[in-house]
Amino acid sequence: MNGRSYRIAPRVRGKVWLEADGRFALGDGGVRLLQAIEEAGSIRAAAQLLGWSNRHALAYIDNAERMLDEVLVARTRGGNDRGGARLTETGRDFVRRYGRFRVALDGALHRLYESAFPRRR
Repeated sequence: MNGRSYRIAPRVRGKVWLEADGRFALGDGGVRLLQAIEEAGSIRAAAQLLGWSNRHALAYIDNAERMLDEVLVARTRGGNDRGGARLTETGRDFVRRYGRFRVALDGALHRLYESAFPRRR
């Protein structure tokens, strides 16, 4: 690195996902989907907010619930006017806990990066 400093300080990022029995269960994108469902009140609207297809969002939720063996989303059928979705208490608790975990993880990654690559002044 020939002693030069960076013009823009690099930032470390980490990608995290949960697995069950060695199979993908849920990642950061899925948590954003859950948050969007809570905000939008439906899976279809949440998928649109995130730029996901409705089919992908439904399959993602089904897989996450199956792999975690928990119901995260309560769904009500009924079309555009009467249908909807909301997080179960388990789903809301998961999102809260994952948020705290993610903040702690990002802090730990930053500290590890800073110890490995201290800034030169």
